[in-house]
Amino acid sequence: MARGAEPLNTTGIRVAALEDIPVGEGIAIDKSITGTEDNVALLRDDDGAVYALDDTCPHEVASLAEGWVEDGYVECPLHSSKFCLKSGAVQCLPATENTRPHRVEVREDEVFLFPNQAP
Repeated sequence: MARGAEPLNTTGIRVAALEDIPVGEGIAIDKSITGTEDNVALLRDDDGAVYALDDTCPHEVASLAEGWVEDGYVECPLHSSKFCLKSGAVQCLPATENTRPHRVEVREDEVFLFPNQAP
């Protein structure tokens, strides 16, 4: 391991029960728990899959966890920018920057986050 590099988290951090995240909605996990620079939004698509993105919209200070989740995207509640749940790629204006995705796994109805690891 390189000097100063952190070891890869192989087990994840248990951050929620699946039932804590309603389908089509999201919840924010505080950065004091995740160790990330931003809070992390756990977002549950209409097919029941769970995704994780940095919570703050890169356009304005708004929580993506408070946005609308549908068809593989989350829509910011402030100005309606959309972001891909899988990649964090911005889909429409006014946002022009992507948000960061994080790896997430659901095991036996428990949600585990792998902060700063790509999905």
